[in-house]
Amino acid sequence: MNYKKIIKSDILDTISKIADENRYEIFVVGGYVRDSILKKKVKKDIDILVLGNGIEFANLVALNLKIKIQVFKNFGTAMIKTKGFQIEFVGARKESYSESSRNPKIKKGTLSDDLSRRDFTINALAIRLNGKEKGELIDNHNGLKDLNSNILKTPKEPIKTFHDDPLRMLRAIRFSSQLNFEIDKNDFECIKNESERIKIISMERINDELNKILISPKPSIGLNLLDKAGLLKILIPEISSLHGIEEVEGKKHKDNFYHTLQVLDNISENTNNVWLRWVALLHDIGKPKTKRFSKKNGWSFHGHEFVGSKMVNNIFKRLKLPLNETLKYVKKLVLLSSRPIVLSLDDTTDSAVRRLVYDSGNDIDDLMTLCEADITTKNKFLKDKYLNNFKIVREKIKVVEERDRVRNFQPPINGEEIMNYFNIKPCKEIGQIKNFIKESILNGDIENSYKQAYNLMIEKGRELGLKND
Repeated sequence: MNYKKIIKSDILDTISKIADENRYEIFVVGGYVRDSILKKKVKKDIDILVLGNGIEFANLVALNLKIKIQVFKNFGTAMIKTKGFQIEFVGARKESYSESSRNPKIKKGTLSDDLSRRDFTINALAIRLNGKEKGELIDNHNGLKDLNSNILKTPKEPIKTFHDDPLRMLRAIRFSSQLNFEIDKNDFECIKNESERIKIISMERINDELNKILISPKPSIGLNLLDKAGLLKILIPEISSLHGIEEVEGKKHKDNFYHTLQVLDNISENTNNVWLRWVALLHDIGKPKTKRFSKKNGWSFHGHEFVGSKMVNNIFKRLKLPLNETLKYVKKLVLLSSRPIVLSLDDTTDSAVRRLVYDSGNDIDDLMTLCEADITTKNKFLKDKYLNNFKIVREKIKVVEERDRVRNFQPPINGEEIMNYFNIKPCKEIGQIKNFIKESILNGDIENSYKQAYNLMIEKGRELGLKND
């Protein structure tokens, strides 16, 4: 069968012509081929395999197109960007690995060598890009069969593939989650046996794969596989610790591991924000440390949000995830994760809603999305009831916001105005006055207006012994 349709594009036609003119044999390989055959939306990242010097050929292409080229000599690759495409060129090669590193020693190789070194058979498919047999599919490892059977399998013996480069264990799970493919049984057994070897991989590489798992259509597939393979307890033991159901005197609590995966899948139907998905994954991590049983009330997890938000620090540092505003965002939403639930159950005061809006700031909508995803009951009556309660909370938030404007607000009176009015230098009383004004607005004692805040400043200042001399 000829696959010319897959490689039919202006840029590939141009590169094909350059290869013919300079007597190179070139092939399109990897994800572009895989996704095209699967009829998925194809990314504009194209890998081109060159029989010969890949960097040398890439230079010819860049010269012909009059564009810049990036060369990565250590990896033997070069890259160009043109017309929205990112195209990487690499010469055919074979690899050998040492015990302590996933970085291979590279030697010049044949087409067969290069395809056999790839991670999975579905990524070891190549389409000839030029010459008389242009469009021919090269399938040395039954990749097309595995693609049609939704199977992930290594071209070589799985023990060698995963031992040589342990990152491929995570890639197997990531592809399984992204494509909803099943990992070959022998391959998965090898992943379980080699799981400890993941420790030689850099955290930057690991968190990149974890993020891709979390952003897949149904992340629970990947998380379940990470758990069964023994990788989850190595990488994020806090999630593994959620496993299990305890029973005392006939009273049980739910399995918080599977609950968490359901929340993650639920939220993934409504957002592609990977960090909000991280919040869903981590929102209950404080429960194992706060689990208590009482004869009167059964199981409780009081304060798990506070404990969990503190645990986020260590997880982000260990995995080398962003420690800037992203960390603050995740910590904040984990800390606030139960607040809207409380509001949905009680006859909520405007003051409680104002405080939630103030504490959440611009992330109030994400927080509500999390709480709605946290409804995992299979009882339709209860599910509809809880969702309706959150709908009421959203309406209250809208009313309070429009009226009181407390999202990310700063007290209308600043420290300089307080110092000028009372003719004082910086002191603790200034902070006390500002905080009193803020609390008064949040409590609803005064409106969020300059005039009322100004009058309250005078009143509170006098109470503290300050005078307007």
